Amino acid sequence: MRDNLVGEGRLFQPDIMVPAQYYSVLRKTAPQGPEYGLILAMLQDAIECFKKHRFATDENGRELYADASDWIMSEDRKWPFSFENVCEILKLDIDYVRNGLIRWGEREDELRRRGKVLAFKAPTPFVAADAPAAPAARAS
Repeated sequence: MRDNLVGEGRLFQPDIMVPAQYYSVLRKTAPQGPEYGLILAMLQDAIECFKKHRFATDENGRELYADASDWIMSEDRKWPFSFENVCEILKLDIDYVRNGLIRWGEREDELRRRGKVLAFKAPTPFVAADAPAAPAARAS
């Protein structure tokens, strides 16, 4: 059979591929499907809670921030839905995402500290709007 291919010159003919087929092999894509959508939604929710509730004053907001922060900073891979396993499933660089959130938090802390500094202003004297005007002096 091989002799037939060589004799006819078909052995060294190029394979015919549509460009989309060729580039789909080379392209690195995140997995698709409902399971991956759910995993992505879980990561998105954790990041939103981390950012939205960072400076929360109510108990619920503080708890949401603490849960998200603990999950993101955890290096435990035993649980299938740990932060590191989720990033790995979604083909995200774990350290890049985690360090990006840490740097964002540090910038927010710095901006918050700067925003608390207020310049001192001397109080302006209070003038009552309803106070009667001083009587004009009479000419005598």
